[in-house]
Amino acid sequence: MTTYRYRDSVRLGPHRLMLRPRETRDITLRSFDLEIVPTARIDWINDVSGNAIASASFDVTTKSLTIRSRTTVDLTAPVWPVFPIAASAASYPFIYSEEDWTDLGALSTPQYADDAGRLSNWVEQFVMGRPTDTLSLLKDISNGITAQIAYEIRETEGTQGPLETIDRGIGSCRDFAVLLADTARTLGLGTRLVSGYLYDPTDDRLGSAAAGFTHAWVEVYVPGAGWIPFDPTNRSVGSAHLIPVAVARNISQITPVIGSFQGDKSDLISLDVAVRVEDQ
Repeated sequence: MTTYRYRDSVRLGPHRLMLRPRETRDITLRSFDLEIVPTARIDWINDVSGNAIASASFDVTTKSLTIRSRTTVDLTAPVWPVFPIAASAASYPFIYSEEDWTDLGALSTPQYADDAGRLSNWVEQFVMGRPTDTLSLLKDISNGITAQIAYEIRETEGTQGPLETIDRGIGSCRDFAVLLADTARTLGLGTRLVSGYLYDPTDDRLGSAAAGFTHAWVEVYVPGAGWIPFDPTNRSVGSAHLIPVAVARNISQITPVIGSFQGDKSDLISLDVAVRVEDQ
């Protein structure tokens, strides 16, 4: 649930909501309900990545805005997945097919400037040789991020660039994800950012609170296996404990709630976000 509170009545602009989980081979969506107060007109679309986006429009002024989504999913992802990587991609470097290369497009191109090649040099510590096992390489990079970068909960807006995260030696889950994504892209691998929820019934994973929290990770496209999820925050591979909501090239494209209001910035008194994930 997301709740905005304003000092005085304000007129709300359009809001873009990315809250409906994506269905995959590991996740079946059983139900989804979206409740908004004050009442809004909702228009649904699917964007270029297949994400479900709700556009909310308002006709009244208000001193608060509450957005509540409830969903039920079946999560069947194995804890120890086996990925049927194609023989042609089992060793890195490999070459995508012409069709895959065309479709991946910008997903295989780094999103942040690295004129001095610092990120390229940084990732070389994980490349044991050429050729080297593709899946092992990706695991080493993901685990290496967790080993070298300290985790922090950061509620402020924005995401650090990959080099900023390396220089600071600290970052949030979205910073970890951006670093892994651009590192994989530096190696020429198609990669996309993922936002969603972390299911953590034992409360022993980084980035969780009260069994669940919003979370960010990445998926790397490997022929034969398809999109393989990597959660560098928790050194995990595969979809276990992860409920994806949106995927995109850039982290800014998968913000769960984006909107505006007419008034001064100081009119916004508070913004509260609460996530609860539980077994049924």
